[in-house]
Amino acid sequence: MTLPAAQRPAPIGQERSASPPTAARWVGVGPLLKRRRANVGDAVFRLITAAAAWSLVGVLVSIVLVLGWESADAMRRFGFGFLSGQTWDPVAHEYGALPFIYGTLVSSFLALLQAVPLGIGTALFLSEMAPSWLRSPVAFMVELLAAIPSVVYGLWGIFVLVPWVRATVTPWLADTLGFLPFFQGPSYG
Repeated sequence: MTLPAAQRPAPIGQERSASPPTAARWVGVGPLLKRRRANVGDAVFRLITAAAAWSLVGVLVSIVLVLGWESADAMRRFGFGFLSGQTWDPVAHEYGALPFIYGTLVSSFLALLQAVPLGIGTALFLSEMAPSWLRSPVAFMVELLAAIPSVVYGLWGIFVLVPWVRATVTPWLADTLGFLPFFQGPSYG
């Protein structure tokens, strides 16, 4: 009884391949197929991320269109003078947004004037100058402060800081520096 060629033991000094002779022409195709599968996955991922990015652009465009559509009546009635007008009188139907725009820009500039040096200084201190025993606790505190919404800080200022300033700091400043016009008048906190 003779065995088929694939089941016969290989002669001494030669190794028999595990695949039949017809598979010899497919050697090296396995990594190519794996690479193609990986490329398909990459292409799908690229397509999904591009769709997400374009959907953000679509949301932005739709916001602009809805704002334009909803403000069309006001723009027809008040025109672009709304942006440069300084009077806000709902009884007389006079509306000017310049004081509000100016206040927003100035308050944002003052906030940036305070926050940018403080933030850059804190980052430089933590990354370059702080000793290792101090770096971790201070970084934790900074991250903890950043996690609290700014509205909470505003409410804390209104309900805690303003009454304290009105009751203790402002009277002391009025007594000490009352000769200056800035420290005269009623105390609002």
